[in-house]
Amino acid sequence: MRVAVLGAGAIGAYVGAGLHRAGVEVHLIARGAHLQAIRSSGLKVLSPRGDFEVTPHATDNPEEVGPVDHVFLGLKANQYAAAGSMVAPLLHETTTLITAQNGIPYWYFHGLPGPYEGHRIQSVDPDGAVSEALPVERAVGCVVYAATEIEEPGVIRHLEGTRFSIGEPDGTMSSRCKEFSDAMVAGGLKCPVEADLRNDIWIKLMGNIAFNPISALSRATMASICKHDAARQLVVRMMSETLEVAGRVGSRPEISIERRLAGAERAGDHKTSTLQDLEKGKPLELDVIIKAVVELADLTGAEVPTLRAIAAVADLLNEQLIAA
Repeated sequence: MRVAVLGAGAIGAYVGAGLHRAGVEVHLIARGAHLQAIRSSGLKVLSPRGDFEVTPHATDNPEEVGPVDHVFLGLKANQYAAAGSMVAPLLHETTTLITAQNGIPYWYFHGLPGPYEGHRIQSVDPDGAVSEALPVERAVGCVVYAATEIEEPGVIRHLEGTRFSIGEPDGTMSSRCKEFSDAMVAGGLKCPVEADLRNDIWIKLMGNIAFNPISALSRATMASICKHDAARQLVVRMMSETLEVAGRVGSRPEISIERRLAGAERAGDHKTSTLQDLEKGKPLELDVIIKAVVELADLTGAEVPTLRAIAAVADLLNEQLIAA
């Protein structure tokens, strides 16, 4: 089995390291100092589960890799539309795209029976640019429950979690999902194949939709947000409105708001990925996290005043970052 990791940053490189350890032919596609370090000294993973090193092939040119069986997308969702030229050299007739992203995926209504089947979400797939770059029939969803960071070029710090839930948009238990799952498990990672991955998407999104924009607007960690009474109530309102939208598109995650808050509190003084991007001056990955849910609320008639307000000021912040 041949796997390319496009965007071998903190999460992508961690997945690539696990797959390489399982004996999979892995190709990491990275850039800059991180790429140079991997090329010269290999990839190091520092983890409470045990440190290890691997020496996979690494490049910044997908044409060096050629067609593979699976492409693991370690890119931010706001980079997907521009990824077509990087993905194309990696594809053969049946290549799978493992779309590991936060928020609402561009394939959300693909293969989902009901009144919205095939509907394109503009904030996620503007004018069809993403689905053109990454054909939906190749897509397999992935919800990431691992926390990692690049400690220094070529060194990944694994903080917690090893679960990468995957699933077909149409809910089938496919051979391509099983093949990828088996390889991940052999590499020491959890990779359950879910018949309804959308429930996982909404469970993770309950946290992302509240903590990510609030952390960027306030510069606060997850623990600080939970300990601030008014901010905590704001999180509760945002999660409640999110569950209302989820129900209107057919998903009912089996998790309470209090349990989701407790999980966030256990993360401690953790900076969300959005806050980390803000501190680096990078554009914020908020369209798929909050703007998409507001768009789904408009589609289904749900009332989401809190989400709408936070989305507006977060979008203004993002515009300022992009302009700068």
